[in-house]
Amino acid sequence: LWIILPTTVLLIMVQEMVNRMGVVTGQGLSDMIRERFGVRFTFYLMLLVLATNFGNVMAEFAGIASAGELFGLPRLVTVPICAALVWVLVVKGSYKSVEKVFLFACFFYLAYPITLALLKPEWKDIGQAMVHPQPEFSGPYLAMLIGVIGTTIAPWMQFYQQASVAEKNISIQDYKYSRLDTVFGCIVVNAVAVCIMVVCALTLYKSGLRIESAADAAHGLMPLAGKSSGYLFAAGLMNASLFAASILPLSTAYTICEALGWESGVDKDFETAPQFYVLYTGIIALGALTILIPGLSLVQVMFWSQVINGLLLPIVLVIILMLVNNRMLMGRYVNSRTYNVVCWVSVVALALISIAYVVSQFVVR
Repeated sequence: LWIILPTTVLLIMVQEMVNRMGVVTGQGLSDMIRERFGVRFTFYLMLLVLATNFGNVMAEFAGIASAGELFGLPRLVTVPICAALVWVLVVKGSYKSVEKVFLFACFFYLAYPITLALLKPEWKDIGQAMVHPQPEFSGPYLAMLIGVIGTTIAPWMQFYQQASVAEKNISIQDYKYSRLDTVFGCIVVNAVAVCIMVVCALTLYKSGLRIESAADAAHGLMPLAGKSSGYLFAAGLMNASLFAASILPLSTAYTICEALGWESGVDKDFETAPQFYVLYTGIIALGALTILIPGLSLVQVMFWSQVINGLLLPIVLVIILMLVNNRMLMGRYVNSRTYNVVCWVSVVALALISIAYVVSQFVVR
């Protein structure tokens, strides 16, 4: 739990930086990277981002499959249906309609706080766990730590956020409202993350259950917190996975198209932005089909995709910091000295954690 507080602060700062760049320059992040670092560097970075994001898309469809199985539905039914729904939502909808659906979906995250309330936890113990870190130098611990950071400050999120802000054409005068929205959203998202972690710690960890699937988690909750908690867990998982399965392919399509100078945007038709829609459709189709492979461990897919996010994050943060501090691009809206100190210290810390994880693998062997 202790890592949530510092990652919340860093998430707010990173999201604020990409927001600011989107407002000041009117460009997406990958567009700025291409112009500043050149086509070759951008091409290889985009390959890395594409591979990472594809793993994330697989993870979200794994979540959809797991949630469906909790309600007695096989993945062969839930995954294709949900993939089609996600595709139709973006391809047939406008930017405003898509945004409204995403905002409505956020309300379903209340399933996790409700589940926590049903458990009646000791809030004092939770508070102590959040402010008293107990780090370990072991492969599993470091992998989990990187995974939590990677899912909290996902690289794809920064590309999507800046592209979204740039497409809205927010003026610098209205930027304060966008910044307030960002801060509020970051706090709420991580509050939900705390609820999820505490629920699992109070039930599954205490009972010594080994979780091989989401069904194991939900079924483990039922005798400890009541049958309703298991269904709330399933509903929350389905909503979160559907939500991210819509945004992740969208973010990837935006990112790649911007980097290569192609037209992009949900308000553009297929004739205007064919590459955007082909990418979006292809990522959804491949991600969904991969999850239908028999015997594939859904929990492992979800876990390791977030670890990869965490390993990629320091690279993306270095690029963001170089861009946001470029006065030719940002003028007087570059970072303050204090802002830069906090961000660079965080980047170094993240890099050291990643190095420690790699070293731990060799030490164990």
